[in-house]
Amino acid sequence: MASGNGEFFISSDIPAYLSATRHFYLLKDNELAILTNNTIEFYDYELNSIQKSFETIDWKTTSTEKNGYTDFMLKEIFEQPTAIRETIGTHIVENQPCQFPELNFTKEFLSSLQKIYIVACGTAMYAGLTGKTMLEQICQIPTEVDIASEFRYRNPIINKNTLCIFITQSGETADTIAALKLAKSKGATTLAISNVEGSSITREADFVTYTHAGPEIAVASTKAYTCQITLLAILVMYFAEILEKKSDLVKELKKAILELPVKTEQFLSNVTQIEDFAKEIYQKEDIFFLGRGSDYHTAMEGSLKLKEISYIHSEAFCSGELKHGPIALIENGTLVVSILTIPELIEKSISNIQEVITRGATTFIITDQDLENCNFTKIIKVPKTNSFLAPILSILPLQLFAYYIAKQKGLDVDKPRNLAKSVTVE
Repeated sequence: MASGNGEFFISSDIPAYLSATRHFYLLKDNELAILTNNTIEFYDYELNSIQKSFETIDWKTTSTEKNGYTDFMLKEIFEQPTAIRETIGTHIVENQPCQFPELNFTKEFLSSLQKIYIVACGTAMYAGLTGKTMLEQICQIPTEVDIASEFRYRNPIINKNTLCIFITQSGETADTIAALKLAKSKGATTLAISNVEGSSITREADFVTYTHAGPEIAVASTKAYTCQITLLAILVMYFAEILEKKSDLVKELKKAILELPVKTEQFLSNVTQIEDFAKEIYQKEDIFFLGRGSDYHTAMEGSLKLKEISYIHSEAFCSGELKHGPIALIENGTLVVSILTIPELIEKSISNIQEVITRGATTFIITDQDLENCNFTKIIKVPKTNSFLAPILSILPLQLFAYYIAKQKGLDVDKPRNLAKSVTVE
């Protein structure tokens, strides 16, 4: 709920009327609002009158304008350097431990954890997969990633020695909120990562920390995704410092993460190759994505972006699973997109790509490596960074790839059919 200049608004998400007002009333479960032409009154489910004060959301009005871009999605892709920089914020200060005063976790608490669950939906879940990789390899805490709609119905094994991290851009995703309530009922500690202050999930969680991507208007998430991975990386470093684990790696990661905004700007300064390639292949009916390790997580997110806004059938596969079935789908002219950023897996991944080339596939490669003597159709180079952070940079060309294909097809990239920005029902 929100109030403006002699008017009231109802919406499931704050950005829907951010251009009209900054004053928002946040309803809790089992609360009602009655609106007339001139008033707004609040009640509980027993119709007892309750008092609510509005909260002011401090987002810039210009965030809900295109500012010269043809679409919000394109604007939000190019806002990622700023969004990442804002998300890093004061969490990382040179020569100091990572700062999360809103969490104040202790070594005793983190050492007591038997498992961490990361629970989310869609794009946020793919960000969570990258978080899992970092948590297990750096902090050495067993971590599972679960889809919220599955987690809440499978009676997960969680207790007081479990930390459950819930990721949602809007903070209003119904399945994710329900999953959080389930975790709390079983005694787990709950941490919400959201982009929207005062959203429903932030009022339910034991602890909350925010990305600072700013309003994301386009349905297909871009800057929220890269900010989620950025924040997860900083959170992992925070845990590692408290646990006194892998200090040299943490030091290296801090340096690399502070370089991300500039490297993101560097890549986005020239994207004509991606637009040109999209014009060549936009009529494809099937596109497949391949990757190993965190590159596979990027492949899944890239495939989702393409499906969401271009309506082209696409699937992502682990490269090592090709010969276990998916390679049967490859025929002459099939487009295969591969992500190659993990040095120790490059040789095996290239071998997999050669398998699809011999079957007539066209190949589109996203990499930060120097690839020599490779007969790939198209290679897009992204800036090199620590392999844990590579998904933040390697997703950029795939976001643009999906965008330019959809534009070539004449589609509405900001409002794809059948989709909503915030999924507030099951």
